[in-house]
Amino acid sequence: MPLVLRPTLAFLAVLLSACAHTPERRPPSEDPIRYFPLAVGNEWTYLDRSPQLPAGQRSERTVRILSRDAQGYFHDSDRGVLRASRDCLEDRARRILCAPFEVGHSWSSVVSVTSTEHYEIAGVGETIRVAAGTFDGCVRVRARTRAGPDAENVLEISYAPGVGPVRIETFAVVQGKAAPQVRAELASYRTEEK
Repeated sequence: MPLVLRPTLAFLAVLLSACAHTPERRPPSEDPIRYFPLAVGNEWTYLDRSPQLPAGQRSERTVRILSRDAQGYFHDSDRGVLRASRDCLEDRARRILCAPFEVGHSWSSVVSVTSTEHYEIAGVGETIRVAAGTFDGCVRVRARTRAGPDAENVLEISYAPGVGPVRIETFAVVQGKAAPQVRAELASYRTEEK
């Protein structure tokens, strides 16, 4: 082998080995924290639109991030905790929003000895209209938990980029028939991405 080629091949081998060890970067649109911005002071107010709510009754709930602990979990006013890992947003027991954001992408979380939650990306690029406005590019996650031989509980959360959860719905599914339980819609929010 000619001497001129030997350094060139050595340089290429070093370059290729460096590329092989470069961590894969997700496009910004697939970063889970983009769909649920976590920062102390962020807050979301939801209107209860549940079917069981008596006509004319109005119910609101505000959730505010109060602090961040040494493990990176953000604690909110509703006793919830969340943190972002490389590919997912998670609480202490489950992964709630995981990339890649492709319809059908699924994962599971074992939350107890007798309960496993099954998650999937049910929609991407959706437009959601709620009291707080119209949000484009939303990702909808569906979670299913077995509730009996012919029953399951279903939770669907739609996340808007830069905003967080904009619609939350739960259903009881018994023998294949879905009965709406809870529906909450974003009324207002204040977020800062950090």
